[in-house]
Amino acid sequence: MRINRNNKNIGSFSALLMLMLISLSSMAQQVSNPIIPGYFADPTVVKQNGTYYIYATIDPWGGDELGVFETKDFVNFTRHHLNWPTKKACNSPTSNNSMVWAPSVVRGKDKKFYMYVSVGSEVWAGVSDQPLGPWKNLKKDNTPLIAAKYFPAVHNIDADCFVDDNGNAYLYWGSGFNWINGKCMAVKLKPDMFSFVNKPVEVTPSGYFEAPHLIKRNNEYLLMFSEGKAIDETYRIGYAVGKTPFGPFQKGKNSPILSTIPGTATIGPGHHTVVTLGKQDYVLYHRIVPQKEKYVLRELCLDSLKYDNKNQLMKVVPVKTKHIN
Repeated sequence: MRINRNNKNIGSFSALLMLMLISLSSMAQQVSNPIIPGYFADPTVVKQNGTYYIYATIDPWGGDELGVFETKDFVNFTRHHLNWPTKKACNSPTSNNSMVWAPSVVRGKDKKFYMYVSVGSEVWAGVSDQPLGPWKNLKKDNTPLIAAKYFPAVHNIDADCFVDDNGNAYLYWGSGFNWINGKCMAVKLKPDMFSFVNKPVEVTPSGYFEAPHLIKRNNEYLLMFSEGKAIDETYRIGYAVGKTPFGPFQKGKNSPILSTIPGTATIGPGHHTVVTLGKQDYVLYHRIVPQKEKYVLRELCLDSLKYDNKNQLMKVVPVKTKHIN
């Protein structure tokens, strides 16, 4: 695109940019929780041409596919179905009966879209030219990226990909068994987005159980994660701070930033992602819907994410809403 650099056009462009930012800010103020009717968890978000795509686990405890939603304003949503991943397509000799869980979708420096998703308690990697597909396994032999047997002491789920400012990509994943001993693994990815540069290392911060999500701010790396049990009110969002993508990570001053608030609909908030609308960051997460069944139902919520003057995450103040399902 060619730009005519005279003052009039620059002024018009600045005015247009300001209107866009104001529109995004107004949009976020209209959002009410939960943002989508129905039961979904473990969200991730990717943006293309002004449109946001949300991918999430279908409750209870996953389905044969992911829940996928398209939105421009986080108020109106269109649901879609993907050709991949599915329980049938992502199956190996070491897979268990666990369904399709916990996606992470990012755009690589080659402009393609990459997905890291848990199926059968293993991590699978996919690629597509468009957010809605068609998707295919990144590995030509159709095997998982991280099989259950690779790290026996780690529950190999909840993978999350972080793309740094220079285009380097890193993968984080890991949970524990029987709600204890959560471990966080990390590795730098080669440009093909699935081969490992070196052997994965453990970077587990204090309080960590599962659901890692790395963000970068002012040249510091903030490793966010979920603490507690995903099935009850102890689930919450914590964070730790490091100087490199591999840490070492020190517990954040205000961690945890989002926990159960007694007497409200905010119960067991966790497994989140961070999305930027205009100049404001938001945390998109799930919370538990109380019910009498043995399984857990969850719904998606969006709230502002703020930082103090020392680059620390601040406590999240949820929008006061009721369950609508």
